[in-house]
Amino acid sequence: MTTQSPAEKIFVALDYDNMDDALRLADRLGDTIRTMKVGLQLFFKSGPVILDRLHDMGFQVFMDCKFHDIPNTVAGASDSVTSHGVYMFNVHVGGGVEMMRRAKQAAITRAESLGIAVPKVIGVTQLTSTTQSVMNDEIGILGDVGESVISYARLAQQAGLDGVVASGHEIQGIREACGSDFLTVIPGIRPTWAEANDQARIMTPTEALRAGASYLVIGRAITHADDPRAAALRILEEVQASEGAIS
Repeated sequence: MTTQSPAEKIFVALDYDNMDDALRLADRLGDTIRTMKVGLQLFFKSGPVILDRLHDMGFQVFMDCKFHDIPNTVAGASDSVTSHGVYMFNVHVGGGVEMMRRAKQAAITRAESLGIAVPKVIGVTQLTSTTQSVMNDEIGILGDVGESVISYARLAQQAGLDGVVASGHEIQGIREACGSDFLTVIPGIRPTWAEANDQARIMTPTEALRAGASYLVIGRAITHADDPRAAALRILEEVQASEGAIS
């Protein structure tokens, strides 16, 4: 597994409703964090230009639009997003193995045709806002949330994806099921000094890294801080300290 610096392990969630605020925040973090996450709200407000602008500023982009449709449609979407040179994008594991396989293959084919790096394709398991009762009583999936996530991770690996998005509480089970090289992208990360907000299954950066997380997605703890750069540096220090303790 490639060793990464603390700055490469953190994705900042640019959960803004306009491009100006997102780029302003990214500019303030430019010398601290390498990858920005662009989600549905910002992408639909700004369009693909936000991807180009972030790349021009020197950032990698995690495109977080969670594709979930018939295999042919998702393959087309994967082809399109790959043409923008994103570092990573995600699809819903619930779409099935064939959908995920087509997504990854479309990304490989387009990247090779353009002579660019193949983006990492990540499967979304259960959202960090999904509680046990929501999964069982509302969505209609029986069993334990953690068991569902691990089952989804196995399907994603079978389809050839690079890893999954999951709660930090499932990292150990995913590593046992899929191996340490299978990536885990962990949202719901909250430093001890930040509020949980609307995510139910959360972890601190230290807890997630000690469990074996590959990447940490952090939003409001940085973007809503009075001094976002200072907050990012504080988290980077915590990550660095955690890695020192792990090694």
